[in-house]
Amino acid sequence: MKRGYSIIARAAVCATLALAYMPLAGCLHGDHDHDHDHDHEVEAEEHHEHAPGTIIMEPEKAEAAGVKTSTVTRDSFNDVIEVSGSIQAASCDETSIVATTAGIVTHAQHISEGMAIAGGTTLFYVASDKLQDGDQAKRARIAYLAAKRDYERAKPLLDDHLITDREFSGIKADYETARVAYEAVSSNTTARGVTVKASVGGYVKECLVNDGDFVNVGDPLMTITKNQHLYLRAEVPVRYYGSLNLITSAKFRTQYSNTVVDIKELGGHLMSSGKSAVSTTSYVPVTFQFDNNGAVVPGSYAEVFLITGKREGVLSVPTTALTEEQEVYYVYVKLDAHSYRKQEVTLGATDGERTEILTGLKGGENVVVQGAINVKLAGASGAIPAHTHNH
Repeated sequence: MKRGYSIIARAAVCATLALAYMPLAGCLHGDHDHDHDHDHEVEAEEHHEHAPGTIIMEPEKAEAAGVKTSTVTRDSFNDVIEVSGSIQAASCDETSIVATTAGIVTHAQHISEGMAIAGGTTLFYVASDKLQDGDQAKRARIAYLAAKRDYERAKPLLDDHLITDREFSGIKADYETARVAYEAVSSNTTARGVTVKASVGGYVKECLVNDGDFVNVGDPLMTITKNQHLYLRAEVPVRYYGSLNLITSAKFRTQYSNTVVDIKELGGHLMSSGKSAVSTTSYVPVTFQFDNNGAVVPGSYAEVFLITGKREGVLSVPTTALTEEQEVYYVYVKLDAHSYRKQEVTLGATDGERTEILTGLKGGENVVVQGAINVKLAGASGAIPAHTHNH
C-alpha cells in the first residue's frame, strides 16, 4: 500500500514540475525570437537605404577614377554663334622665294617642310648654260659690256655735238638697263648657276619645285613662314549677317583635340568681318589673328564659337559634365559620399567650355564635372576600373 502510494505521489510531482516548466520554456523561446528580430533591426540601421536607380561608388574608387564635382549656380554666360572654320598661316608671316633668272633648278641642300632656314641661306641654283638660248648670266655680261662701250664712245660725240641729246639719252638708257640686268646676276653667279637665297629667316612651309624643273624669272620656288602668327577664319552662314557687329571674341576646338582654346589667351583679336557672302558657299568670312604657341597646326579645321555677348543668371555646367545616350543628355548628381543619381537635362547654348541647362537642374546640385563617364560605367556594371586617367 505504501509502495503504491509512493509511486503515485512521485508521478504527481513530476506532472506538476512539467506544467511549471512549460511556461518557462515558452518564455525562453519568446526571448530568443525577440533578440533575433532586434539583430535584424540593428543590421538594417547599419546599412544606408538607397532609392532605386542610385549609383553606388565608394569614395576611394571615385578618387582613383578622377571623379570631381562642383555645385551648380546661376552665373553669367557667353552668347555664341557656333560655326565651322579653319586655322591658316598669317599672310604677313609668309615670304615667297622666286627665281631671279630663267633656267633649270637644282636644290643647294636637302630641304623638307618645317625645316628651319636662316636668312641668306643658299636654297637653289638656276643654270641656263645647257639651254638653247645659252647661259643667261654670260649673255647679260656680254650685253652689259657692249652697252658700256657704246655709252663711253657716245660721251665725246655729244661733247663735239656730233650726236643729239636724244640719241645720247637712248644710248645711256640701254647701258643702264644692261648694267642693272648684269649686276642682278653677277654677284650670285657660281659654276653651278645663279644662286637663289632666303631673303628672310623662318621655316619652310612649302617647296614648289623639284630638281630639273624649268623656271622663268619671278616663278615661285619656295614659301618661308616665320610661324609667329596664325589666322582663325570662321565661316558664318548668311542668316547671322545681322549679328556680325556683335562679335567680340572667339573660342575654337581643332579637329585633333578636345581642348577648347580661348583666342584671348593667345593674344588674339578680331581682324575683319566679310561684307558679303562668298558666292559659291553663301558664308561670310570672319577672321581673327592670334599668336602661334606651337600647339595649333595651320591648315587644320576647327569648331568655332563666336562670342557675341553675355547673359546673366544662366544655369550652366562644364561641358565635361555631360554624357549622351541616343541623343539624350545626362549629368550625374552626387547625393552623398557613396551615391550618385543620373539626371536627364535639356541643353541650351554652348561656348565649348560650358553648356546652358534649360531643364533638369534647379541650381545648388552637386554635379560630377570630371570623370562622368566613369560614374556612368559604374551605374551600368556596378564596377569601375581601379585607376583611370582623365585628360
